[in-house]
Amino acid sequence: MSNDTSNDTTAKLKAVIFDFGGVFTDSPFHAFTAYAEKIGASDKQVTDIAFGGYGHDGSHPWHQVERGEISLESARDSILALGQAQGLNVDIWEVFMAMAENGGGLRTELVEYVAKIRASGLGTGIITNNVLELKEHWRGMLPVDDLFDFVIDSSEVGMRKPNPAIFVKALEIGGLAAEEVIFLDDFEGNVIAARELNIRSILVDGDGAKTVADLDAALGLN
Repeated sequence: MSNDTSNDTTAKLKAVIFDFGGVFTDSPFHAFTAYAEKIGASDKQVTDIAFGGYGHDGSHPWHQVERGEISLESARDSILALGQAQGLNVDIWEVFMAMAENGGGLRTELVEYVAKIRASGLGTGIITNNVLELKEHWRGMLPVDDLFDFVIDSSEVGMRKPNPAIFVKALEIGGLAAEEVIFLDDFEGNVIAARELNIRSILVDGDGAKTVADLDAALGLN
């Protein structure tokens, strides 16, 4: 866990904003190892073909579908073509199944901690890179409307992390200044992007209990 929270974190703090996948769920990315072996590829080949360079916001089909520019079916077809150009059959339906089988369980201890954050008077929000067709699935995993003041879904706002614009959008919707927020994400590139806007951030690199402990150290709610 690395973070840039300081001793006066709570002095101006008004809200905690979370990523969803890999923060409220176990990271599913280790599932790529088994899937990559199955199709005779490396982890990097699978992630590059299926999701593009996740550290930037570009023209890859997965980036497009997360911005709501194309359908999930269209993204699947384009990703299949990208894989076939390298002699690999990368089907995102199969990738999703591997991820579901090997990760993605809800971290209930963090869900419970969000309720504590709200009870303390702090606001809460989500910024998620997601897909329109999967909206009902991920939102059905936890009581979103009860736990969060706002949700910024990349497929609805037409922008995705690490584009700084999505963080600016979240601050605007929440009526917040950068120094009034702590942001949590499991992808370092997104944390770096938030920090460049002077948003204090925590890189999530453990399970739910560790995330709660590190966040509680920053907030001091216990």
